Amino acid sequence: MRKKLKTHRGVAKRFSITSSGKLMRKRSGKRHLLSHKSSKRMRRMDTPVALKQANHLSIKLLLPYGN
Repeated sequence: MRKKLKTHRGVAKRFSITSSGKLMRKRSGKRHLLSHKSSKRMRRMDTPVALKQANHLSIKLLLPYGN
């Protein structure tokens, strides 16, 4: 009997996998010191961005079932 792999919960909260298999991450910079940042900059930080290809393997290993 094969043991089930566990999903790394910290990674599952930070990354999502699209239906095409791309890994998406949130942009940094929206936690504090927001008053001096422009609305345009804040809107840009709202949109998720694709993870770089060099980091795909390490994140995919921590998300064995594609959470």
